[in-house]
Amino acid sequence: MKRFRHYNRKRAIVLACFGSVIEQQKYLDLEDKVKQTYPDCEVFTSFSSRMVIKLLKKKKKEVYKNLPQTLADVDMQGFKHVVIVSVNIYPTDEHEFLKKIVDGFKHFSMANLAITNAILITSKNTTSFLTSLNEQISKDDTANLYIIHGTPKLNTIGIDSINYTSSLLEMIDKRNFACSLEGAFPYFVVNNVIKEKIKEKGFKKVQIVPLLLVSGNHYIKDMTEIKEDLSDSFESFITPSLTQGENFNLLELAKTQEIILSNIKESFKMLGISHKTMIY
Repeated sequence: MKRFRHYNRKRAIVLACFGSVIEQQKYLDLEDKVKQTYPDCEVFTSFSSRMVIKLLKKKKKEVYKNLPQTLADVDMQGFKHVVIVSVNIYPTDEHEFLKKIVDGFKHFSMANLAITNAILITSKNTTSFLTSLNEQISKDDTANLYIIHGTPKLNTIGIDSINYTSSLLEMIDKRNFACSLEGAFPYFVVNNVIKEKIKEKGFKKVQIVPLLLVSGNHYIKDMTEIKEDLSDSFESFITPSLTQGENFNLLELAKTQEIILSNIKESFKMLGISHKTMIY
């Protein structure tokens, strides 16, 4: 077929991120990490938030594209094998939306396309990630309040991953408590119950652990409000950064990046391609 001859470039990787006006550099740092690991691949970054794309263009004169636009560019450049990386913590609505875009693109692109799993989708990765994180941030005399972003629909796909996170954290450590920002058991609905439970266990200090990929608007606004609400009853603080970054976030953690890179490797395998230049 004549059209196939135009697909003369080997491999590309597309990072599919939600985006952040405040913390878009975190995603670009991830892009650099992927480039280092896959030096033979062209790496692109897309943002799904139209508001973020518009504000970045208006405020910072930086032009980014969403996933459909980016895939169109990649297809036009003639890449044969393309892995789309779902840069989402859980396989909820945002991840499912990316899958629909990729599935739709397969109808008219002759490239081989594959999309990775979300970050916390398998029990093995999720258990390893959460136990490691808990060990890193915990202090003997301090309660950990894990804040999960959550999803507004209780019947949405991926809700089991969120529920597993909450249950596992509270099961593995008596210092742990969990709630959400916008999903089931939102903090400002269950805050008094959480405070009573923390008091019953005798803790006078509480650290807020935001399970967010980047420390953007939710971190600045919501975590600060939760900290202030807890300060009436406890000495409260937000977990300090575990990296060289200014604020705590999950995207910079080595474990997060390890899962993302492993997901890329597995997706290339699904396309029938081995990778011999992995760098960890």
